[in-house]
Amino acid sequence: MASEKTGDSRTPLLDTVKVPADLRELKAYELSQLSDELRRETIDIVSETGGHLGAGLGVVELTVALHYVFDTPDDKIIWDVGHQAYPHKILTGRRHRMRTLRQGGGLSGFTRRSESEYDPFGAAHSSTSISAGLGMAVGRDLKGHTNNVISVIGDGSMSAGMAYEAMNNAGSSDSRMIVILNDNDMSIAPAVGALSTSLSKIVSSSSYRSFRDVAKQFVRRLPRPMEEAARKAEEYARGFVAGGTLFEELGFLYVGPVDGHNLDHLLPILRNLRDRPHDGPVLLHVVTEKGRGHPFPEAHVEKYHAVAKFDLVTGTQSKPKPNAPSYTGVFADSLIGEAQIDDKIVAITAAMPSGTGLDKFAKAFPSRSFDVGIAEQHAVTFAAGLACEGLKPFAAIYSTFLQRGYDQVVHDVAIQKLPVRLAIDRAGLVGADGATHAGSFDLAYLCCLPGIVVMAPSDEAELVRMVATAVAIDDGPSAIRYPRGEGVGVELPAHGLPLEIGKGVIVQEGSKIAILCLGGRMQECLLAAETLAAKGLSTTVADARFAKPIDARMVRELARNHELLITVEEGSIGGFAAQVMTQLAHDGQLDNGLKFRPMTLPDVFMEHDKPEIQYALAGLDAAGIVKTALQALGHAEASEAGKRA
Repeated sequence: MASEKTGDSRTPLLDTVKVPADLRELKAYELSQLSDELRRETIDIVSETGGHLGAGLGVVELTVALHYVFDTPDDKIIWDVGHQAYPHKILTGRRHRMRTLRQGGGLSGFTRRSESEYDPFGAAHSSTSISAGLGMAVGRDLKGHTNNVISVIGDGSMSAGMAYEAMNNAGSSDSRMIVILNDNDMSIAPAVGALSTSLSKIVSSSSYRSFRDVAKQFVRRLPRPMEEAARKAEEYARGFVAGGTLFEELGFLYVGPVDGHNLDHLLPILRNLRDRPHDGPVLLHVVTEKGRGHPFPEAHVEKYHAVAKFDLVTGTQSKPKPNAPSYTGVFADSLIGEAQIDDKIVAITAAMPSGTGLDKFAKAFPSRSFDVGIAEQHAVTFAAGLACEGLKPFAAIYSTFLQRGYDQVVHDVAIQKLPVRLAIDRAGLVGADGATHAGSFDLAYLCCLPGIVVMAPSDEAELVRMVATAVAIDDGPSAIRYPRGEGVGVELPAHGLPLEIGKGVIVQEGSKIAILCLGGRMQECLLAAETLAAKGLSTTVADARFAKPIDARMVRELARNHELLITVEEGSIGGFAAQVMTQLAHDGQLDNGLKFRPMTLPDVFMEHDKPEIQYALAGLDAAGIVKTALQALGHAEASEAGKRA
């Protein structure tokens, strides 16, 4: 229940802050209370909406300090990934809309340029903030402006190569920017102490910078070997205490580590960095506790990284009881079953072990499971190297994240015909995470590659068979794409038997209309066929199973024996339908009156909403399929069907 609505006194200071300019009117000693209220409000909101919680709770004090010290929105704060930005959104004029978070027509779960002037860069994938920040800093310099640019990046995001590419570029640049490393895993620094904080204040101060410049001028007059020795001694002395030698070698002034929950430490250091001379980039290392103040009894961070709606008192999440196992779970169990038989099977994840189900695989086969961090490019080529040694690698990566490793799929896997198996989770629309996480494009970007086998199950039993099929494919790359969420509740085989490559199956026979489905829209296709049959339109439904190679014989028969052929897929234009249409064109089957209608995702980025609403808006539900069929056949009731849809 929001304090703005009720007028109670749980958040009296926060109630006075509509935008960061209001925050800057407060006294510094009031910021601790404000932070407590902001943390409480964040928990209260997410208890109603669900969403990412742990990351935001960890940066409450840092968020307050940044908006207090810097003149936002003129000064730019770029939140890497953006799932830690809920407190930022509350402070930047969006508190009254926070309970629409991740809902249709509501606020995004990530930063978004179109949503607020306080969001200078949209982000939902990781490791982009330093590159974007450097671009903004250089752009600022070219325009002759003096505003600050601050990139806030988590220690997990620093595992991606793009972050180091950006730091290498920034370190050789004179553009002034601030990178804040939010270390919430204690993976880089030891416990933060008074000595470290005192040193950080000194290092970030203008007096230290002036002294350092004078010292540099002095040592330049020394013989070259002595100059180099003095420079190294100074860098490694600070690196020994603070752990920042790596960042110094990349060209950054390193400051830290600093307690990210101690405003008495944060504020003076941030002021020093704000007011420092225009002399290149600086990295501030801030140590925080992910999920600080969370209400859950469990201590494991993954329990509150992303949560469903929950009870504020008990922390119990209100997750509906599943009616069927999830596709992710079925994949994991199937892979474990195959690995029990075949000791050459190994599994790779790019920092998403629980999201891809490979946490279960890792427990069963710890020496055959590899989490490479947020590094999809490396994950794909690492899998290629494993394949070179005769192993059978499964790289389980979300569809939207595999985009980041596409060159490696082409150059390191496909061209060399290496048997890397891509397990592509979250294929199709994903609901509340929206366009940034939708698996819209993998069919288009994979089906154009020579020699690849691309599969998509219509239910969870088919997924079991496709895992077995991928194990058996040993002469080139393969991919299985499957949706987020539950299966349809079919009985699972005890062990999967490999499918014949490129062979589809007729699910039900008809004579007028043929619906050729690839993947998870099969149940909607069957519902559409029932509706069409009730209108006297006999309908065949076929399960393609393979997007590449397609079942050429089945496609020819469907085209030959039906007036209308409709393809249905959960992907963008250029995927499965393009393969079917190309074959029909080459065979001349489009020359003799066959009506062909490809049904793909529309040529827009689908906004976040419930998945069933997203698919209805995309026209990929039963009503949309019926409407397409009736329009293609010229039925007058098609317009009425469209209204009902």
